[in-house]
Amino acid sequence: MLYMCAMAAKVHNKACRELYERMVAAVKAKKVALVAVMNKLIKQVFGIVRSGEVYNVN
Repeated sequence: MLYMCAMAAKVHNKACRELYERMVAAVKAKKVALVAVMNKLIKQVFGIVRSGEVYNVN
């Protein structure tokens, strides 16, 4: 499930897209970059839940 979320995030989430592109440009394997996106998504969700605030892209 997280894999599919990361696939969508690398296209639509600005922070995740930048991370993915930066890692691929640094000659990392695409799966390694995707796992980094998964980790970033988990951190984003945890931060939103802990703060109790509504997600704001800015």
